[in-house]
Amino acid sequence: MNWIFFAIAGSIAQLIDGTLGMGFGLTSSTLLLTLGASAAVASAAVHAAEIGTTLVSGFSHWRENNVDMKILKQLAIPGGIGAILGATFLSSIDLSSAKVFISTLLLLLGFLLLYRNIFNFSQQPTTLQITNPRYFTYLGFTGGFVDASGGGGWGPIVTPTMMTTTAIEPRKIIGTVSAAEFIVAVAASVGFLININRLDINWAAVGGLALGGSIMAPIAARIVVKLPRKQIGILVGIAVIVINGFRIITN
Repeated sequence: MNWIFFAIAGSIAQLIDGTLGMGFGLTSSTLLLTLGASAAVASAAVHAAEIGTTLVSGFSHWRENNVDMKILKQLAIPGGIGAILGATFLSSIDLSSAKVFISTLLLLLGFLLLYRNIFNFSQQPTTLQITNPRYFTYLGFTGGFVDASGGGGWGPIVTPTMMTTTAIEPRKIIGTVSAAEFIVAVAASVGFLININRLDINWAAVGGLALGGSIMAPIAARIVVKLPRKQIGILVGIAVIVINGFRIITN
């Protein structure tokens, strides 16, 4: 049964995404393409499946106390607006050049994050006094916009940016970004559903990804609680470098 293979792909992707705050879209799309799905089917299936996986992931992180509710609102609302605008108006525009530019910036962020966690041994505060709330508004809108119009990018943009520019505890960043992604996924799907008649969605793929990801989400949220902040920072830095290096090479 094909949905079993999709469920396995979804569980692996969610383990990475729920632990590091990024990677479900890229990982599951790559695995789906490897299993023989077309690029169009993989993209549509991932966006639809993320509604279920992000809901369970966000709840799991909230239950583990990994979510900052104040920052969640500041990210999720503009992220949803950016996502629906990106999905509705810009899905047909060629953004390949923009993807390379964004991936290059994120690649530099990945190296900065890696350096900071390997060589900076000073203790950093675990809370952030937010002096400019619009910072998270702009970050959320940008992440949602790129995620919907560029075929993925919420986690790879928002997670490393927050880790390199704020002093928020890494597990709080990962949990909050994961929870906010539910709103982004719903908003993006609304935009894509407007063109549902032109999409050949493989619902077995959607169901399998959602099932596998939902089962793995609580496990990933628990892992984040157990990992030390330095190790999380190093893992996220490596993930950012690998993801964006892959995007630049394959573009």
